[in-house]
Amino acid sequence: MRSARFRRTRRACAVALASALTLTALVACGTSSSDDNGGGGSEGGSSDPAAPLDPKTKVTITIDCMPPTAKAAELKEWKEDIAEFNKTYPNVTIQGRSTAGQCLEPPRFTAMLKAKSQPDVFYTYFTDLPQVLDNDGAADITAYVNDTSVPLLKDIDPDVLGSLTHEGKLYGLPTSNYTMGLLVNRKLFRQAGLDPDAPPRTWEEVRAAAKKIAGLGNGVAGFGEYSAGNTGGWHFTAQMYSVGGDVVDASGKKAAFNNELGKQVARNLHAMRWQDDSMGRTQLLKWGDLQKQIATDKLGMFLAAPDDIAYMVQQLGATYENFGMGPIPGEKNTLAGGNSYMIKKGISGDRIKAAIAWLNFKNLSVGKGQFDWPRTKADGLPVGVPQPNFWLGESKAADDAARVRNATMPVANFRTFMDNPVPGKAEPPKAQEIYKVLDNVMSGILTNKDADIDKLLATAEAQVNQVLAHP
Repeated sequence: MRSARFRRTRRACAVALASALTLTALVACGTSSSDDNGGGGSEGGSSDPAAPLDPKTKVTITIDCMPPTAKAAELKEWKEDIAEFNKTYPNVTIQGRSTAGQCLEPPRFTAMLKAKSQPDVFYTYFTDLPQVLDNDGAADITAYVNDTSVPLLKDIDPDVLGSLTHEGKLYGLPTSNYTMGLLVNRKLFRQAGLDPDAPPRTWEEVRAAAKKIAGLGNGVAGFGEYSAGNTGGWHFTAQMYSVGGDVVDASGKKAAFNNELGKQVARNLHAMRWQDDSMGRTQLLKWGDLQKQIATDKLGMFLAAPDDIAYMVQQLGATYENFGMGPIPGEKNTLAGGNSYMIKKGISGDRIKAAIAWLNFKNLSVGKGQFDWPRTKADGLPVGVPQPNFWLGESKAADDAARVRNATMPVANFRTFMDNPVPGKAEPPKAQEIYKVLDNVMSGILTNKDADIDKLLATAEAQVNQVLAHP
């Protein structure tokens, strides 16, 4: 969702990872034209899609997600990258777009697609592909992406590229990916007599640890969960995946959670909330609430994507040293997702090539752009946030080593998560609509001591089947 979706409902472009993944702008916000000759025209280009961009080509492209000027480090790096990129492509002009406050919240994103007003290169989550294609919004870039235009293509995880592929055609390039794990407050673990370097690995262990942490008193909760704003459904899905279950069956047309695994997840949460009193009394929480609790030592653990760590340090004043992370309990599967850029359908071939050249430089080159970890460290941005990353092979080895050398946080705190990868599983079709339904299950469990779990799941099943029945 993405931490899926709800940094994700924030849909902030400064996404995660340990670097300025966000694209800022060198110049003021530009405008984009969807006609083939828009964006400043072109000179010296090649009609062969497989051929890389000719450095003589003169073209202008608009790029999504310019953060506010307050993000001085990201803006500095963006300007530096533009200057370096223009040493090779001196005739490419990059214009940035931004939206005040939040970058492309889901309703705004949908409206943009319908109006065909997206920039030439627009920011998406992996789960946005169906919606983008339904609105005929993205160019098929299969013919443009190869070992020449993206030299490290072979080292990008094929599962990540698969998230941007439909019917054998590629519609985007990734900037980052994530899997969910168990985020823990190391201080509270130690106070409760628990080992923060060995986070719980099963849901039984989570329940036992949550009791001990809640036993510290002073309003401390052992384990936290969401139940509002679609985030409850998102986390119910994550828990279903963790025990080997699913939310939608393999056909994509029928709900798959009203079964023993679904009841197991629901009953465990209900017991933690009402029998153990280990989840706190304040409920109907959404993204941002649990982060504030754990950052202020009022929560022992919750399911999260790794980029929550950087967010809490940068935005909430927490310290890296106070957090640890382990794999998602159960460890059957974990909810996975990521971020990408797509290219607007209908723009010229030269502008597509320029977009790919930029994305390759900024987002897909080890040691450059977002992967320039020495620069990231020098600029005071986080390095070492635990995450799977999409690199494989030699690229992964080189990037991992650079992260460790330049880490700005105690990476050993997150070793359990990194050393025990869990297979990632994509979000279900029509994820946001399904999560909205499943919010009712989570809120029912966590706010009603006498909740009828069988009824909650049956009602949700019927509603999700209705969602899936409509195109």
